Amino acid sequence: QVQLVESGGGLVQAGGSLTLSCLSSGSTFSTSPMAWYRQAPGKERELVAHMLNTKGYADSVKGRFTISRDNAKNTVYLQMSSLQPEDTAVYYCHQSVRREVGGWNIYWGQGTQVTVSS
Repeated sequence: QVQLVESGGGLVQAGGSLTLSCLSSGSTFSTSPMAWYRQAPGKERELVAHMLNTKGYADSVKGRFTISRDNAKNTVYLQMSSLQPEDTAVYYCHQSVRREVGGWNIYWGQGTQVTVSS
């Protein structure tokens, strides 16, 4: 069983920056694809960034957000800069753990609120 704990959310003015952190329990972190999702009020949850050995980003955050990880600390980060009001959402950490018999177990954090004021 994996537990994910996010931190670093808060209120920031437009143009500002925040860094989110997600601490993962267990021993599978270094081989797990990790991702950040977000969900704004009234909208579906969307993928923001993901990485294992390579990184990918939603078009809306390319050039502004950076995903990174520290396998020694079992932590994945999301550095967010040039934040805009449309980035306001609950941000969720996501971990995929490969099953021995095939397929993936999926884990979610509890979410952290990011609010960007104009």
